[in-house]
Amino acid sequence: MKIKLLLFLFTLSVFVGCNSESATQQDSSPSISTIDSTLELAAKQYEYLGSQIEPGEYPKTYYDERDELETSGSGWWCSGFYPGTLLYLDEAIDAPHLRKRAMEVMKDLKKEQYNTSTHDLGFMMYCSFGNANRQQENEQYEEILMNSAKSLATRYQDTVKAIRSWDNASWNKGEEGDLVVIIDNMMNLELLFWATEHSGDSTYYDIAVNHANTTMENHFRPDYSSYHEVIYKENDGSVKARITNQGAADESAWARGQAWGLYGYVMTYRETGDEKYLEQAQNIADFVLSHPNLPEDKIPYWDFNAPNIPDTYRDASAGAIIASALFELSTLSEGEKAEYYYENAVDMLSSLLTPKYLAEEGENGGFLLKHGVGSLPGNSEVDVPLTYGDYYFVEAMMRYKDSKK
Repeated sequence: MKIKLLLFLFTLSVFVGCNSESATQQDSSPSISTIDSTLELAAKQYEYLGSQIEPGEYPKTYYDERDELETSGSGWWCSGFYPGTLLYLDEAIDAPHLRKRAMEVMKDLKKEQYNTSTHDLGFMMYCSFGNANRQQENEQYEEILMNSAKSLATRYQDTVKAIRSWDNASWNKGEEGDLVVIIDNMMNLELLFWATEHSGDSTYYDIAVNHANTTMENHFRPDYSSYHEVIYKENDGSVKARITNQGAADESAWARGQAWGLYGYVMTYRETGDEKYLEQAQNIADFVLSHPNLPEDKIPYWDFNAPNIPDTYRDASAGAIIASALFELSTLSEGEKAEYYYENAVDMLSSLLTPKYLAEEGENGGFLLKHGVGSLPGNSEVDVPLTYGDYYFVEAMMRYKDSKK
């Protein structure tokens, strides 16, 4: 009898212990109330941020040490993130005053639909007008998006089968007769996929797929880390050089570059259904998540091979992009892989929600996330908030909420 009682108590203790551990693991995930309160904080921050800029200005970053907000004009590659974040926040918490503000900003931004000098029209126009049209279809938005896609398509070069990223200039190590492609350009393909779906013209789809294929063939190392920049010879499409312009070294894994590649191939699989893009996205995700230099809180250093790790900068913007991409990748994957990507996305989002990265109300010049890195080699936007970090952070929170429905 005593032996049976001891066995019962032991079994009960194991059962309680396991359930306690399970409860602890569940409690480590953000509550929906935490997400909602953070979105409310975001609305207040962005309302303040909007009060600090004049018409035609777009917030870029904020320098706390000198209390200085840096802005840009509509032609800067980040111009779509500010109105896009406002639209996301209205969608998330019903904040019509923020949507109204976004509409005011986009009256100025719409002129960029004819800008053929940049590959970043996806960032600029799809994150803004694309979201607006997704939320409420509008013929004017659709016309602007189609014109934007036409402008982006002018940068496609059929010999290389890729979209020109940067125009030739000495600072990007390109020369006359070269075509420069950066990994960031994967993000702009979503605009082209939309254009084919909307118009029925497969030209845009074909350009997007060709660019994705060329990038997959030439931008990635055997371990699925990515170079930042590939320089092609325009006359024959051959690779002239592979470099990492904004990373620690040409052979290093610049964190935001890995984020753009991951997000880009997740999106490309969603839009095409071609399994090779899913496999590519999973391989990139596995590289990131298994990297020995990924910190315990899973917010990456600005470069996975940066010197002086751990005594160097984190990049919360890369963390936000990766987290958002992983949430979607988990819905497109199956079994243990789906669970693995989801759990890591939750871990990253949980870290971003802590005071280490998330500003309090009235801090950070109105931005949300601290500790972003634009270009450390260029000494530009180092350890500061960034509009794209905020945009993908809000998107990640929304995707997390959707996963709980």
